[in-house]
Amino acid sequence: MGFLDAILGRRKAAAPDLDALFALPSAAISLQVSLDMLPTGRGSVAFRTPEGRAFADIEADVRRLLDSDGGPPVTTQTDEFGFTWLVVESEPADLPTIVNDLHAVNSSLVDAGFGPQLLCSLVSFRDPVGAPLAMVYLFKRGTFYPFAPLGEASEQRRDNVLELRVRDLLAHELPLESDMTRWFAVWGAPGL
Repeated sequence: MGFLDAILGRRKAAAPDLDALFALPSAAISLQVSLDMLPTGRGSVAFRTPEGRAFADIEADVRRLLDSDGGPPVTTQTDEFGFTWLVVESEPADLPTIVNDLHAVNSSLVDAGFGPQLLCSLVSFRDPVGAPLAMVYLFKRGTFYPFAPLGEASEQRRDNVLELRVRDLLAHELPLESDMTRWFAVWGAPGL
């Protein structure tokens, strides 16, 4: 950060800590014990797909790496905003495997110079009646936040009470996003 940045009040963005993803399995125990939320075995990474052969090559390498373990194949979907979602699954639900796969995707893209294209990663949970919850990792902030949609994605309603309960429950287990205006909705996100 330069002198002019300091005078103008600009801050250097914090580098994301991808290893924070590895705290999710222990946080999942708290979610299960306190809120009866279980991992679904699904997770995803959202990124803006740049044009060009270099990105296509790294995406193909990531898919080959993740598909090599003999588990369910990695799928790719594009949302209405133009973001690509790489969806990973494990059957039965194995959260450490999902976290390892998400970390591998994020790390591979960062190492190849595509970190600025990364948006977020999410891991999904459900309660016994099927109510969804996602723990969303904001790549550029290095923080998590809970997202709990209510009803169908087309209704676009959130369970704010559940989101706040999860925030309070996991405050000492995960780096949580303190600015709630950054808790953006990921309606219909693949992997949720």
